[in-house]
Amino acid sequence: MSKYLMIDFGSTFTKLTAVDTEKEDIIATASHFTTVATDICVGYHNALKVLKEKIGEDIKFDSIISCSSAAGGLKMCAIGLVEELTVEAAKRVCLGAGAKVDLVLSHHINKHEVEKIKELRIDIILLAGGTDGGNSECVIHNAEMLGQAGIDIPVIYAGNKSCIDEIEAIFNKYGINGYICENVMPQINVLNIPSAREKIREIFLKNIIVAKGIKKIESEIDKVILPTPEAVLKACNLLSKGYMHEDGLGELVCVDIGGATTDMYSMCSASAKRMDVVIKGLEEPYAKRTVEGDLGMRYSTLGVLKALSAEEIRMINEDEHVDMEKELHYRNEHVDVVYNDGEEARIDAIIGGICVDKAMARHVGRMEELFSPMGKIYNQIGKDLTQIQYVIGTGGILVNSKDPVKVLSKVCGKPNNFLELRPTNPHYLLDADYILASMGLLSEIDPLLALKIMKKHMKEIK
Repeated sequence: MSKYLMIDFGSTFTKLTAVDTEKEDIIATASHFTTVATDICVGYHNALKVLKEKIGEDIKFDSIISCSSAAGGLKMCAIGLVEELTVEAAKRVCLGAGAKVDLVLSHHINKHEVEKIKELRIDIILLAGGTDGGNSECVIHNAEMLGQAGIDIPVIYAGNKSCIDEIEAIFNKYGINGYICENVMPQINVLNIPSAREKIREIFLKNIIVAKGIKKIESEIDKVILPTPEAVLKACNLLSKGYMHEDGLGELVCVDIGGATTDMYSMCSASAKRMDVVIKGLEEPYAKRTVEGDLGMRYSTLGVLKALSAEEIRMINEDEHVDMEKELHYRNEHVDVVYNDGEEARIDAIIGGICVDKAMARHVGRMEELFSPMGKIYNQIGKDLTQIQYVIGTGGILVNSKDPVKVLSKVCGKPNNFLELRPTNPHYLLDADYILASMGLLSEIDPLLALKIMKKHMKEIK
């Protein structure tokens, strides 16, 4: 029997989970503040010391694997032809691969937009555009613009296959670190995600972990195999669908509130739930992730402030007796503070609720009312989450909260906003041991064991 150690190098905390395959359970968990700005090994060693103290022995692990979102995660730029189609397809590839889409560009890009790529320190560019046999002029122009600007980061081409020869010639001409994949949208409204997603992961493993400082610890662990968000996505998908004879939980939503981002995951069918509804736009995947890089508990609190209207701030201040603008600025300037109780923890819970509400509003599908000769009908844009059975919460603010349901319940929104297809009456589960990312890693080795452990450790809360 084996003992595994899974490590999640997060933007705020480095989290460790030790698993015993004979007991089919977790041995212990531990965490420490991530020290990516100095030496990531320090935070890892501190967390490992805590873990071994909990276990009570200097345990030897058969395998040590990790995922990472340290230093803000994997930052990507998606470039496409039409924003509603190929750009949206490119965004979904990035998000499904565990990246954060920091920049979206469409049509013919210009010098100013290329400079923006450099300013944002993008890690990878996904260049798409045109169905197979369709428009090629635009994507060739965009590749030329990247080449002329001397872009030196990886560029993945996943557009019209008819101009692959021209794109490869441009890559060679300018010495671009380029990769060719299958078209992300070979036909109108038909998505082809796996090829580009695997290429993103390959580049992440080869190049990005060096830039993020994870390379320093390579001699002490076996390998970094996934970006953290992709590990969580894999865990949620496994927990939803089940594996072999072990049933899953069915359709679910997972909310991950971090210091830098709020990630929303939904595992459910994208089909319409009503007879008077017509699906509009690109088909949604069963396992969907969105990430909000402007909604976070520490690094991104100024984004939370920007997402709130003046009226919303006024109402929060009056209802909760806080100075929300002051509190958000303070947390942005003191990213290492941790509150487990008292007034500051209460304010953290308010901020967490705002992150959940805004992130769900961007993730969830919605209805458009239309009038036809047959009467009123509806277009459904995005996923209908109204019948979701479970909402799972993970992240420090939820794990440490005395009332996590108060934060998580913000996924349901306001009762009078019936055009947003939010969950209506879900059960709430808490990832109290902070293991979802680790179980995503374990699922790469032993999916059945990962599923059993998740079902055992997801705690229902009311």
